[in-house]
Amino acid sequence: QVQLVESGGGLVQAGGSLRLSCAASGTIFSSYTMGWYRQAPGKQRELVATITTGGSINYADSVKGRFTISRDNAKNTVYLQMNRLTPEDTAFYYCNIKRTTWARTYDYWGQGTQVTVSS
Repeated sequence: QVQLVESGGGLVQAGGSLRLSCAASGTIFSSYTMGWYRQAPGKQRELVATITTGGSINYADSVKGRFTISRDNAKNTVYLQMNRLTPEDTAFYYCNIKRTTWARTYDYWGQGTQVTVSS
């Protein structure tokens, strides 16, 4: 059974930093694209950043230059370093892993962690 457990969320003042972690178990982590998504109250879930098995990275325009995604396959963990946080970054942040084969797509989500940025 695949499990993803996020940690590192919390309350921070604008301009501050947080580092989110997502630990995976129950699968071969290195074969998945990893990603972070977020959902603010009343809004749809949106992509924050993804990192492929080959290390290619994609960021949402709103976080470019402030957030950094990284992965440690040996620890089955993906990280999101968030700097220069603003109140607009307040949301529930979700970890996602995804792998597509010829037969099916494997798509798993964590329970999420709250990030609140005060002004």
